[in-house]
Order: sequence, then C-alpha cells, then structure tokens
Amino acid sequence: MYNPSDPTTDSAASTPSPGGRNARYAYLVGRLRNRQITMEEATELFNLMQASLSRSEAGRLAALAQASAAASTSTSTLPPPPPPPVAAGGSSDDFLILGLLTMGAGAGLLAAMTRKLQEPNAPATASPKSAAPK
Repeated sequence: MYNPSDPTTDSAASTPSPGGRNARYAYLVGRLRNRQITMEEATELFNLMQASLSRSEAGRLAALAQASAAASTSTSTLPPPPPPPVAAGGSSDDFLILGLLTMGAGAGLLAAMTRKLQEPNAPATASPKSAAPK
C-alpha cells in the first residue's frame, strides 16, 4: 500500500478526502499506462478500484431502496409489470449453439476457399471425362 518513505508514491494518498483518492488513482493509472508500476502500486490500484466499485454499488442499492420505499408509500398502488414473454422456438442456449455452429461452418468455408485460391492452377492433365475424346 502507501509507503511514506517511498519517493515514488504520491503524498495525496495519505489524505482521506475523495480528491486525494482521485489524485492517487490518476497517478497510479498513469504509471500503469507507462508500464512503470510496481507490484505494491498495482495492488493499491486494485484496492482503490474495488473500493470505488463498492461505493458505487452501495450508492446504487441505497438509491434503489429509497426509490422502492417512496413507491411503496405512495397512495396509488399499481400492479407489478407482467413478466416478459418467452420467445417461441426454444431457449437462448439453443440459439447460441446454432450461432456457434453457423460461425464454425462459415469459418471452414472461408478457410477452404482461401486455400483453393492460394493454390497454383491445377495442371491440365486432370480434364473432365465428358470432354475427353472417345
């Protein structure tokens, strides 16, 4: 984490304010982009990112809870929306398999065509039987 005796660390990390956290994050991302980051700094950057995600998720959950509480205390009660209709013809897994098979077949055809185009012209000795004199 933050080591005050290390000259490569920024003094803004010692401040608990969000501005200091943002400055430290920007500094660490810059070091990462320049490929000059140490393992300790990478760990610190990871922890900063995890903390940011945690704060974001906590804020989202709080806003969601606040919105649902406000909706439950309103005077009009609306029925919940109906569930989305199920697509006819099978599940999405079937379509995934079909898509993968189609992509595989297309890739095979493309590879065969590419190979055929890269081969030199075949010698004239292999002529069709219908064109051969009888």
